[in-house]
Amino acid sequence: MKVRLSLVFIGPLLFSSMTWADTASTVDIAALEIIKKSDEVRSPNMPFRYTVTIKEFKPEESEPIRKQILDISMRFLKPGNGIEADARSLSRFVYPPRDKGKMMLSDWYDLWFYTPGLRRPMPISRQQRLLGQISNGDVIVTNFEYAYNSILLGEEPCGNLVCYKLALERKSPEITYPKVTYLVEKESYHPYKAFYFSLDDKLIKEVAYQDYKYLLGRERPAKIVIVDARSGNGYSVMEYSDVRYESLPLFHFTKEYIQRGGN
Repeated sequence: MKVRLSLVFIGPLLFSSMTWADTASTVDIAALEIIKKSDEVRSPNMPFRYTVTIKEFKPEESEPIRKQILDISMRFLKPGNGIEADARSLSRFVYPPRDKGKMMLSDWYDLWFYTPGLRRPMPISRQQRLLGQISNGDVIVTNFEYAYNSILLGEEPCGNLVCYKLALERKSPEITYPKVTYLVEKESYHPYKAFYFSLDDKLIKEVAYQDYKYLLGRERPAKIVIVDARSGNGYSVMEYSDVRYESLPLFHFTKEYIQRGGN
């Protein structure tokens, strides 16, 4: 508000012999509740704005080799109390200075990019790399409840804590990552780690949620570490700051608006 670990999970795993089919009828409701509560930790159900600083590191290096800063407005609303569901974001490129004026707009699963000089915003892929191990879709908060079907596989140790272990499969091909193994701290529902897989079950990247701080009324992760399992070439970090509620007019989240340079 996301350092690579082994795929071998150590320690006792409840229900470890169960399959997706075995668990679907008994624990889907439990899995959905866990996902809902962890989603509430990752982002509020109100429009908000934040600055994300992205840093790329080489293996075992403490100083970043590249840095990028984005100013992002999120308009994510779940339906209820007369409110219609909505999922949009507006990303403004702040640093390096040569990127100023560039913007990225998402409307549900559609994504557009605009830079001064283009006649109109152009559609881009969420999987396209932005910086280091970070893709375009990574900088935008994803609501797991809406994006994935989930099954509770059991529990396992997470350091000194205990985590729920969930298996997630995307609901539509527009979702960036087909499958996710998701670890959520049992007592707090804090996201702990996520392992993203391809359709053929090959690990794509691992994500660690760190540096929990009191943001927008509750503890939320202020740092996410991402490692691309395919390249093995270091890691990337997203650090969140200046997190605040802000309700921008709906027309700000349109292609016409970014085509005018956000003015």
